[in-house]
Amino acid sequence: MRKWLQKQRAKSQLRKAFRAAGLYVTYRSGERELMVFPKIHSVTSDDGRIEYVFTLIDGMEPKEVFKKEYVFQQVFGQHVQLDGDYKRFTLTVYRYGLPNELPYSFEKIKPHLEGLALPIICGMDRYGQYIAYDAIQEPHLLIAGESGSGKSTQLRSILTTLIQYYDDTKLHIYCADLKMSEFHIFKRCRQVKAVCTTPGQLKKMLSLIQIEMNRRSQLLNEKEVAHINDLPESERPPIILVCIDELVVVKDEKDIMDTLVQLVAIGRALNIIVILSMQRPSHDILDTKIRANLTVRMGFRTADLSNAKIIGTPGAEKISIEQRGRFLLKREGLMELQAPFLSLERAKKILERYKVVDQKDVLPGGLEAASPQGNVSEEIILGVLDDATDQT
Repeated sequence: MRKWLQKQRAKSQLRKAFRAAGLYVTYRSGERELMVFPKIHSVTSDDGRIEYVFTLIDGMEPKEVFKKEYVFQQVFGQHVQLDGDYKRFTLTVYRYGLPNELPYSFEKIKPHLEGLALPIICGMDRYGQYIAYDAIQEPHLLIAGESGSGKSTQLRSILTTLIQYYDDTKLHIYCADLKMSEFHIFKRCRQVKAVCTTPGQLKKMLSLIQIEMNRRSQLLNEKEVAHINDLPESERPPIILVCIDELVVVKDEKDIMDTLVQLVAIGRALNIIVILSMQRPSHDILDTKIRANLTVRMGFRTADLSNAKIIGTPGAEKISIEQRGRFLLKREGLMELQAPFLSLERAKKILERYKVVDQKDVLPGGLEAASPQGNVSEEIILGVLDDATDQT
């Protein structure tokens, strides 16, 4: 009886929102005017949320529901989520909101990484739980969002977490920092085998990774297995993670884009995973061959719905400029999360213990080793790819 009464009160609250939003159809019965509200099919609740499922009356405009989302916030509070299509909708009212800022803490994150082959930390959900996923099982990631949305900080926390979690016998990271502003802090880290900043360096780096990709493909064929992880642990090469920031700089470089298409198409079986990061993705940058293989998307604040749809995270355009670090995670569905905040200075301090010291001209895997004259060296020394360089 108690649960029944609670549901009736909840339905009454929803009808109040319908009335305030003007979401009803009126009929006249004699001198009386009757309001018919959308049909409420179910009300379910747990400790963290109440979920309503309702359908519109024939003749009602679905767009009006989303236009009046602010009314649902006025009635239920700001922590609401509205999903639906032309007729059936789900309104979720959360008892707790996402944190406005989530300080980075590897100690709190680490337990959520256990058991994942290549753990990618995402952020915290509305229930106060950290969300991470295995990039080997869900390969290739797109991170996109306007300047100042938290996109760069997210990429920084992902890489810093992996460097703390795996040593260079398990993981090799290759970075392309085409804005020349993000990845310099990872230079000299043992796990980071290359940091390049020009299209020419990126082309050279990808060509060497392609040689390694071919070598691994041959290895699978010789061993008659379908995935690198099917090999005995002692025979598995390290996971390769390729991170490219601002792909737009090289969108017209056919060789680079063709190699990238190959990496995202067959890299999963070879434990070669790609992360792409950019401010404003467009169809001419991310063609269907690449987008189809980017299994996971993180959509931070976007300029408009068009950009949000290209990312695959419609709703990212609604994220407020004050909500830095807020984003939509697309895997099987969409989930709103708050990304960990890791400042540049704090990241530098964390990474110091993972760097090779007293190395100037030759860095382990560095593309940009400073020469005694202060120039940038074009030599590439790529760790796992050392043997491959002799074939070029």
